[in-house]
Amino acid sequence: MTSHVHAIEVSGLRRRYGPAGGKGFEAVRGISFSVAEGELFALLGTNGAGKTSTVELLEGLAAPTGGSVRLLGHDPHRDRALIRPRTGVMLQHGGFAADLTVAETVRMWAGCTSRPRPAGEALETVGLTHRAGVRVKNLSGGEKRRLDLALATLGDPEVLFLDEPTTGMDPEGRRETWDILQNLRDRGTTVVLTTHYLEEAERLADRLAIMHAGTIAASGTVAEIVAEHPSTLSFRLPPGVGVGDLPDPSALGATVSGAADRAVRLSTRDLQHTTTETLIWARDKGIGLAGLNARSASLEEAFLHIAQGTDGTEATAS
Repeated sequence: MTSHVHAIEVSGLRRRYGPAGGKGFEAVRGISFSVAEGELFALLGTNGAGKTSTVELLEGLAAPTGGSVRLLGHDPHRDRALIRPRTGVMLQHGGFAADLTVAETVRMWAGCTSRPRPAGEALETVGLTHRAGVRVKNLSGGEKRRLDLALATLGDPEVLFLDEPTTGMDPEGRRETWDILQNLRDRGTTVVLTTHYLEEAERLADRLAIMHAGTIAASGTVAEIVAEHPSTLSFRLPPGVGVGDLPDPSALGATVSGAADRAVRLSTRDLQHTTTETLIWARDKGIGLAGLNARSASLEEAFLHIAQGTDGTEATAS
């Protein structure tokens, strides 16, 4: 098997719907990124960002309008017959025959899969061995998602595409699925994950990209993306003390990002310094700061900053 430094390489990728000009729509606008072999890469996006359009190009379901995709060294659309046996896809909404049992469903799917693993092994991987004899219609929503995952990994794929894999799961099921995905990654499977659960991306992703309006607005590790955004110190001043009584923001190493009804929010790149100087000021003034909350930036804050900073509207992960 040929080895590649990157399992996926994307260069100048574009996807347009409809004709050129004002009557068409360019959903993906010249993006470039790569995914290393054995990496878990999360692709996030605001509503209408072009995330689904991008993933369909990576999977080879359509040809790009411009630019290129290489999946395991091949064009996934032109060379689909070569690529399909080496990839697994878990769609956001799977379709099952309701009256088949879990084991029957896996065996049926195995008949359409190149070099499938034993059905029992596939079910054991996702924790469904004890449900093998249960009809699909009697599974919970979370169990159906696990069955989706079992089918997506039945061929032991080198690259696995997961679209919202934990939708419908309770918190316990979601964390158990995270463990499964981490085990797949640790075994060398390259995973491309799309999710609207930012905690999920923060927990699992080696690297991620955040799309907005057809472009990649930020990419890197979670720590690298979060580091680009300020931390926050918030508190409420006591009666008789106003924002004007605070030390000069430059002395605190911060900017006042919000102040209303004695509630103050400071944005800072050095949370420790800002917190220390603010507490020293409060001690010297002999005042208490109610609701004191020092918080580092999070992936959620970085995501919302990208969405709001680009078009002025709040968006959700999608």
